[in-house]
Amino acid sequence: MEKALAAPPAHDALNNTTYPVIAAISFAHLLNDMMQSVLLAIYPMLKQGLQLSFAQIGLITLAYQLTASLLQPLIGLYTDHRPKPYSLPVGMGFTLVGLLLLSQAGSFGAVLLAAMTIGVGSSIFHPESSRVARMAAGSQPGLAQSVFQIGGNLGSAIGPLLAALIVVPNGQGSAAWFSLFALVGVVVLSIVGRWSSHHVANFKKRMKAHAGNGLSRRQIGWSLAILGLLMFSKFFYMASLSSYYTFYLIDRFSLALHDAQIYLFVFLFAVAAGTVLGGPVGDRVGRKRVIWVSILGVAPFTLFLPHVGLFWTGVLSVIIGLILASAFSAILVYAQELLPGKVGAISGLFFGFAFGMGGIGAALLGQLADATSIATVYNVCAFLPLIGLLTAFLPAIEQPKAGAGR
Repeated sequence: MEKALAAPPAHDALNNTTYPVIAAISFAHLLNDMMQSVLLAIYPMLKQGLQLSFAQIGLITLAYQLTASLLQPLIGLYTDHRPKPYSLPVGMGFTLVGLLLLSQAGSFGAVLLAAMTIGVGSSIFHPESSRVARMAAGSQPGLAQSVFQIGGNLGSAIGPLLAALIVVPNGQGSAAWFSLFALVGVVVLSIVGRWSSHHVANFKKRMKAHAGNGLSRRQIGWSLAILGLLMFSKFFYMASLSSYYTFYLIDRFSLALHDAQIYLFVFLFAVAAGTVLGGPVGDRVGRKRVIWVSILGVAPFTLFLPHVGLFWTGVLSVIIGLILASAFSAILVYAQELLPGKVGAISGLFFGFAFGMGGIGAALLGQLADATSIATVYNVCAFLPLIGLLTAFLPAIEQPKAGAGR
């Protein structure tokens, strides 16, 4: 595999799908998001140990995700003009430092600093790794983004499970062991950076050559605004589950922390599985159709969730995760097709917007939970997927045929 990644560029290398590169960047995404999800997974431990409020828990998520959201589009825009293939292992290094800080944090301020450091690592990793996935995609950008995304979602699902097995019984300091995964990530991303450095110039030329899509600047602007609202719907709702699902299960069904984290793992695993569907299905039937189904189609299940027992709560959370997760790859590739010459900036903007919406959502929902109850959070969020009706206003974009640009 290393030989395939390190190989010099062939004449038509970027016309073909380079599966070893996609697999490597997806594996690195798994490691990155697995380590970052430890922060979310140990929220109950931090809340009890440091005597934090729900509002402070929300602010921790806000600090982490706003750091990432503010920096990602700037980094993506910068690397569109001055590509930095070897920035990938640097981003992983920030995550390593953030985990070490988290393991020793003894105050709310120290946890905020650790969360922000982890956020910086994410801001460096995601725009460049998404560009590499698009670079290696050939004629299958949706498939490449889905495989890339499933790495991150699997990591997010595995992180809480490992935290339940390692951090919960051994204490906050054992979070430092997760930083060892960062060393593996640095090695893998250094190899990916070498491959990227061979192909980045040719990739820039190809993106500029296919910069036309027949849409006016106004249509592109409105389309990006609609996509932003759809992202708001998706990630606000996801924040209610990723940040507060364990609290909801403990509060409503009196589950033990360990059992609640198992439910969180199952939900996040469903999110990972759903991520696989959006990209390749979008390659075949069109991304607009996938966006329709994945955002609006989840509404019946979110509306039922606050009113059912424990068994159906678990079942509905899996269905919601499967359907809603298929949206992001389709939305991201659709946005890249709106502005194909700015892959890094678009990737950074949308990853950053996703983190920002998740962070703001977690903070506001924490305030709502303190003022009312966790159950109220889920009753309010149940209506968010209805924003998916705005998909009707997105223009259809003709997708490039396989082999285009050869």
